[in-house]
Amino acid sequence: MSEAKITPVASRGLAIILGLMALLLGGALSFNWGAVDQWSDAGRAWGWLVTAISFSLAIVLAQTGWRDRRSPSLLRLDWYLPAIKRLPHSTNPSGSILGRTFRRLLPGLQSNWQTKQRGLLRRWLRRLGPSWVASPLRRLSQATCLIVFCWLFFYVCWPYNARPNLTNTLADVTFVAFDQDSQAATFQASFSTKSDETANHRELSGDDWKAGATWFLTSKRAASGSSPEQNALGEFAVIDKSEDSVLLRPVGNLSPLFVDVITGMSSSKEFEATDRDPLAWPDHYTENLDTKEWIPAETFLMIDPLLSLSTAIASRSWVWSLSCAAAILIVCVCVPRGFCGYLCPLGTTIDLFDWAIAGRTKRWRVPDEGWWVHVKYYLLAGILLAASAGLLVSGFFAAIPVVTRGYLILFDPLQSGATRGWHLVPSMNVGHIVSVVMFFAVLGLGFLRPRFWCKYVCPSGAVFSLGNLFRLTERKVESSCIHCNKCVEICPFDAIKPDFTTRVTDCTLCQSCAGVCPTHAIKFVERSNLVQLKVENDPPTHETSLGRRGFLSLATGSAASIAGAAGITVLGKGLGANLDDPDAFRPVRPPGSVPEQEFLELCIRCGECFKACPNNVLQPLGFEQGLEGLWTPVVQADWAGCESSCNACGQVCPTGAIRALPLDEKRHARMGLAIVNETTCLPFAGKESCDLCVQECISAGYDAIEYTQVGVEVDAQGNPVDGTGFTAPVVLADKCVGCGLCQTRCVAINVKERGVLDHSAIIVETGEGREDRVMSGSYKAMQDERQSASLRIIESDTETATPPAELTIQMDDPFGTESETADDISPF
Repeated sequence: MSEAKITPVASRGLAIILGLMALLLGGALSFNWGAVDQWSDAGRAWGWLVTAISFSLAIVLAQTGWRDRRSPSLLRLDWYLPAIKRLPHSTNPSGSILGRTFRRLLPGLQSNWQTKQRGLLRRWLRRLGPSWVASPLRRLSQATCLIVFCWLFFYVCWPYNARPNLTNTLADVTFVAFDQDSQAATFQASFSTKSDETANHRELSGDDWKAGATWFLTSKRAASGSSPEQNALGEFAVIDKSEDSVLLRPVGNLSPLFVDVITGMSSSKEFEATDRDPLAWPDHYTENLDTKEWIPAETFLMIDPLLSLSTAIASRSWVWSLSCAAAILIVCVCVPRGFCGYLCPLGTTIDLFDWAIAGRTKRWRVPDEGWWVHVKYYLLAGILLAASAGLLVSGFFAAIPVVTRGYLILFDPLQSGATRGWHLVPSMNVGHIVSVVMFFAVLGLGFLRPRFWCKYVCPSGAVFSLGNLFRLTERKVESSCIHCNKCVEICPFDAIKPDFTTRVTDCTLCQSCAGVCPTHAIKFVERSNLVQLKVENDPPTHETSLGRRGFLSLATGSAASIAGAAGITVLGKGLGANLDDPDAFRPVRPPGSVPEQEFLELCIRCGECFKACPNNVLQPLGFEQGLEGLWTPVVQADWAGCESSCNACGQVCPTGAIRALPLDEKRHARMGLAIVNETTCLPFAGKESCDLCVQECISAGYDAIEYTQVGVEVDAQGNPVDGTGFTAPVVLADKCVGCGLCQTRCVAINVKERGVLDHSAIIVETGEGREDRVMSGSYKAMQDERQSASLRIIESDTETATPPAELTIQMDDPFGTESETADDISPF
């Protein structure tokens, strides 16, 4: 074919323009999405992702402008390490900016192209394997992504390096005077120089005392019977400080105690100044996650397009991660199926398993032709058909949930047991066992062929393969090909035909083939490039226009997909959650979970929330809800209660099945209602007083359980007998959020330690009126409305109650008729 006349200037200019356009578009989208004020991390995550992708795309496009002189092209993506070939002194083996920069920075590592002697770099890479020599950039990208995935999963989602954010004492102060005009108070102060490191977790700095710092003052002499709120003087801003005094201005409204101090009605003059509000709710788990999560923990989950697409179909709603999936698909238009070749941590895990275990034997190897070669397309069709019927099964087969769940079940117990103690590792259920078997089945397919799952089965890969139909670039083979077959042998995705041309839907642009080509006949250029290409079908491939496999079993596969989707839908729904049955099992879901039907349609069973949840409050459900609820998160309050300082589950959920709530909202989201079993509760059963649940609820900050006296004996006059009766708990339904801390405490002490009960006497239950499961809205406003409604009912009952009969005596009044009560009548 004739060579097109494409000037280097035009090629370089086009690449630079495209790169700048990518950067500008990415920056604009990042700014707009990052500015979105939502409860979720969607804006921040999307902005970060678009910026990173656009920056990478700009670099790729820009470097293609500095191409070599091998064959003219508008867009050339060459980042492989070419095979050593003796060339004239005037010819460069690579003209890309990456290759030239590398040669300039590390000249001693280069091979000698005139003597064909391998350099130090090639010798190092050969020890790692032929694919490392052929395409080191791809292998480096795979390794980096796997490390990032493990870092996000085992570090960012690891909650146990959080420490309680205790208050630090700044000074002991005594009230001196208050200036009405300046609204400033003068205190005599005795300053601390260092925090108590046994109770606090940081050194005090000069910033704690400088002007503008915020102090919280609390009375050092609490009145008898007073609440902590009554002893709080309030929040103050530092105006000025000297050696023995400090000038403070109240922040916000004056507290009742401060008003009493100013007016002299309170005898309390001595206070303790701290750097944090001692009455504030703890938030150390939330702060810890925010500090570590500079990359969203669910990054890989939100860029798996099958997850977003299937959940959107199943729930008939917009899923925010659809935007992220669209971004990665757009990138894969330039780098066809690049996610599979460069990013996917499951593919890298499979590579490691094949290298370490499966690749050691070829006993069970199958040929590269057979009914299995297009399983991924039929599996994708079945998943989408099931999703259209309202059953979400993509989490069982999509690439990222498979690897996330596998790492969770296999490695999280090892991490927890080694660092925290093996007694803190929950026991496995049948759901765990099924998950482990499926994960090893995915790895075990490598015994049939290397990376069998990625080639033939992975439905996420099928989405990218279909996206390859819209590719801008592709692998091309020039006429200098000598039919050596080296490219076929090294291709990890079976993407090369017998005539050495490309199966475009399977190619990932990994460029390993080009790295082993002895004649440098392979190039990665724009789709329309037809310069110096070899003759197709030489040697004959015996493939139809649809490809060698060509969907030869299209009818059978399509029928199997439809039948499988229908069968799994009927089975999943028929033996599923049965939401219409009031007696069916109802699990306690995480705080912020959407309504159960929508929850089952949005949850992809990835396991990310389990990893981020402290103390394993959330655990994967077994078959209690059938296939429909398998591996969905459930609160196991017998094991642990939901921490009031944590909102991690919603922050790492990639589909919105658990809403991403700020901590203040999460604390008001009802998971269920604590119910006291009066037949087994020790005080109600007349055995002994017990206030474990009350104290736990108070410590958590909810104050949703109060005391009542039961079993009090009375004498003949109806007066209570001293020393009789027990203090028993009463749950306030309008305050309880179902955190389960009370249940955890009862199990730990009364069931496990003392053995006085077989089961917890207080249990969190769900159902109508006991939980808040909404798609949108404020949980705090909902709880305020409930408390207001309860108050209105009490006031209404008080107003309508019949007043006690009052003794009334009518008396003659010369000035009119009046009535007087007996209390007003004097015996004299």
